[in-house]
Amino acid sequence: MKKIRKGDDVIVIAGKDKGRRGTVMRSLDGNRVLVQNINMVKKHQKPNPNMGRTGGIIEKEMPIDVSNVMLFNPGTAKGDRVSFKTLEDGRKVRVFRSNGEVVDA
Repeated sequence: MKKIRKGDDVIVIAGKDKGRRGTVMRSLDGNRVLVQNINMVKKHQKPNPNMGRTGGIIEKEMPIDVSNVMLFNPGTAKGDRVSFKTLEDGRKVRVFRSNGEVVDA
C-alpha cells in the first residue's frame, strides 16, 4: 500500500514549490506523483492536426518525487508523516503520526 494516493491533499517540503499545497492527480510508477499546479514547466509543443492539437508554448505539471511531499493534516494545518494501522474489523488504514487520526474515511 502506498502512503500517498490519488486525491490526497499534500504539501511540498522541498524544491522550488516548497510550502505550496496541491492535490495528487496521479500516482506514477514507483515513487513519483503528479500534483495539481505544482512543478509547472513551459513546454514547446509541435502542432498535430490529426489529434487536433495546436502548437505553441504550454504550461503543464511535471512529476515530483514522493519524498518531496507530505500528506497535509487539516487538524494541525501542517504536513504530517503517515503510518498504517489495522482496525478491529480487519481493515488496514492510514493514520497521521502526530495525532493518530485516521486518514481514510
